[in-house]
Amino acid sequence: MKKLMLPFLLFPLFAIGGCTGNASKTESQKAEAQEPLVQTYTVERYKLFPTQNMWTFIKLDTQTGQMWQLQYSVNDDKGRFEYDLNPNALVVNDKKVNGRFELYPTQNIYNFILLDKIDGKAWQVQWSFDEENRAVLPINK
Repeated sequence: MKKLMLPFLLFPLFAIGGCTGNASKTESQKAEAQEPLVQTYTVERYKLFPTQNMWTFIKLDTQTGQMWQLQYSVNDDKGRFEYDLNPNALVVNDKKVNGRFELYPTQNIYNFILLDKIDGKAWQVQWSFDEENRAVLPINK
């Protein structure tokens, strides 16, 4: 008789423990389902692109298409500068999106291709130490 009583006494304990565990999982699952899933993606506004000249980079505003030629120096302040390549935005205010523009190197040390990844427009970008040789020219379709 004692052998028969033990299973009957243990059964309610397991049943109560099992129900409690399931209830809390269900409540936590409901809470997770109610919270919105938020994913964030970081897209840089400004990016540096190296040129084949070890001292010179092109800084690109990926939102507007504006560019600057940057040079650094390890010797003196005179060797550090930033020049405008394209001081004007290539898109209007309501069309600005981080990551919209990207620079692609060419085989020519002084030239890059600037691509608008939304509308497909492209420009030839030429950097130079001489202001008269700097240019951003549209590549027409």
